[in-house]
Amino acid sequence: MANYKYHILICGGTGCRASKSGEIVQNFKNILKQENLDNEIQVITTGCFGFCEKGPIVKILPDNTFYTQVKPEDCEEIVKEHFIKGRKVTRLLYTDPEKKEHVSDSKHMNFYKKQMRIALRNCGFINPENIDEYIARDGYAALAKVLEQNDPQATIDIIKKSGLRGRGGGGFPTGLKWEIASKNPADQKYIICNADEGDPGAFMDRSILEGDPHSIIEAMTIGGFCIGATKGLVYIRAEYPLAIQRLQIAIEQAREYGLLGKDLLGSGFDFDLELRYGAGAFVCGEETALIHSMEGQRGEPTFKPPFPAQEGYLKKPSNVNNVETFANIPVIINKGWEWFSSIGTEKSKGTKVFALAGQINNVGLIEVPMGITLREVIFEIGGGIKNGKKFKAVQTGGPSGGCLTEEFLDTPIDYDNLIAAGSMMGSGGMIVMDETSCMPAVARFYLDFTCEESCGKCSPCRVGNKRLCELLDKITSGKGTMEDLENIKNLSQVIKDTALCGLGQTSPNPVLSTISHFWDEYVAHVVDKKCPAGQCKALKQYIIDPEKCKGCTACARNCPVGAIKGTVKNPHEINQELCIKCGTCQAKCKFGAISVQ
Repeated sequence: MANYKYHILICGGTGCRASKSGEIVQNFKNILKQENLDNEIQVITTGCFGFCEKGPIVKILPDNTFYTQVKPEDCEEIVKEHFIKGRKVTRLLYTDPEKKEHVSDSKHMNFYKKQMRIALRNCGFINPENIDEYIARDGYAALAKVLEQNDPQATIDIIKKSGLRGRGGGGFPTGLKWEIASKNPADQKYIICNADEGDPGAFMDRSILEGDPHSIIEAMTIGGFCIGATKGLVYIRAEYPLAIQRLQIAIEQAREYGLLGKDLLGSGFDFDLELRYGAGAFVCGEETALIHSMEGQRGEPTFKPPFPAQEGYLKKPSNVNNVETFANIPVIINKGWEWFSSIGTEKSKGTKVFALAGQINNVGLIEVPMGITLREVIFEIGGGIKNGKKFKAVQTGGPSGGCLTEEFLDTPIDYDNLIAAGSMMGSGGMIVMDETSCMPAVARFYLDFTCEESCGKCSPCRVGNKRLCELLDKITSGKGTMEDLENIKNLSQVIKDTALCGLGQTSPNPVLSTISHFWDEYVAHVVDKKCPAGQCKALKQYIIDPEKCKGCTACARNCPVGAIKGTVKNPHEINQELCIKCGTCQAKCKFGAISVQ
């Protein structure tokens, strides 16, 4: 094996691949070969570094140089300057927005300073398609330890003491879940990984599978041993082709190394994995709906009990955890429950992965200790709001969560605090909104999503959410009444109280939280027939300022419906009854004479 002097790590996650990181990899290999440096410098495709806003990312080891927004044509310059001449390519280094200085080492970037990567520990560090690199970072050591000890209950106790809770949204104690499944005797049990990540703007589980698939295989094998399951099933949505490909490669490698299959590590324990593909139904994130989908039935939830731990896949005891939950297991076994439980808050231990998105400067994937505040995440790690605009709200928990305002920015992030604030942890989506966001429209967007994703089994969700969506349509189109606002609040509460599963029970959360925190904005839509944020198309009015209008006729000539009248060199006017609010006139005006009210 070659003893390389340098390593070039290149993000191979879905986002960076879409920005030609594959070409960057190949260009580096070609150029290094031409320069006779291919025996000194190794090119490695890794998983996601997290700093998606600045991708594609190229990291050089051992000096830890962090190049951002690299293009395929930059490869030659990096090789000649960094490796041959020994000087950094400063134009590709990250620039600190406050100090206006180049930062070459990611450890000194605000984006990474407060992060603590446990579930993401290997993403961006190893080649996810090489089992040897995973093993070199303590991979499968936890499995070996568990099998050597040969005491399932002792391992379950470690997970219980660690305080690990499910990262898929429910937050149920993981060790307790395993213990319940272990105590239900059966001739066959199943351990299931929920990789059906469906929240808008969320890509936590996908990135873990793309960057560190072996950690999930190892954790599922440990879980299988603990509950007495010899078969593992990964339910993954078919829209994740790269994650599927890397998981398949990892499974084959684990089998070749005797880490899946018969008599693992000479322990007598048999365990193997199989992939099952989902068609992208959000409701299948609920464990009973997921199980029905894997059985070939409609993805619909059922009443509990019986819980899957009692009667799950094929009526056999089954344990369901999501990807991020499993990713924590090997570390807890290797470092001890005391170490893990020392991180986070009293009732929420460890770290949480979030997908930062929306109107924020540093869009990306982060992992932070429980208890960090929303302010630290948004304004330090996230770099604040884009274009210097004012923060308005943050949506946590995806479509099932709520919108939190500035007064909640100092709220420590954990399961209980977010619920008390009117939102929830969810699987980890975090969408930031600025002053241009219309909150009734935001609520309507999320509710429209849940209407589309409802399985239709229960009336509160199937019918209630549809009626709720229609009421929000009235509000955002300027046709709502104060009575409609009261009906929205009452109907939301009824849906929460009577829906069958978590999707329906939490679907009104965005509506209730925005009504609670932005009541004046709803009233403005109803009483004043105005959208304060200027986003609701039906309530927009394009107005021409006669003082600024030069009578150039550009607006009139480009109006698709002929709503603008006027003569050359004289102020023009817009007929509001004919105007379709397309905004073409404002875009074509060179004198800033047209505004939106």
